[in-house]
Amino acid sequence: GDGDRYCGSCPLPSSLETMGDDIADEAYDFRVTCPAWAPGIGFMGCMAAVILANAGGAYGTAKAGQGIMAMGVRSPELLMKNIIPVVMAGGFCFFCLLLG
Repeated sequence: GDGDRYCGSCPLPSSLETMGDDIADEAYDFRVTCPAWAPGIGFMGCMAAVILANAGGAYGTAKAGQGIMAMGVRSPELLMKNIIPVVMAGGFCFFCLLLG
């Protein structure tokens, strides 16, 4: 059947639907229904997700570091207690790299 070669998201061409099963099996090809540029669009989506997620993590790290430095000037004894936001933003960047 078509189960081993049919991607599931692309419809069968109408010319293959009217053919007999044995002819349709031999004539059916993945390249007929899905364009060659389709994987490129998917990879560009992954690329955009990784870039934007890591840019957000870098921005969060910078803002958290800025806040910690401002707080360190006012009360240096609390500096190590408030390092958690920087660690969390760095963990977010690492997770986004793994996800991509």
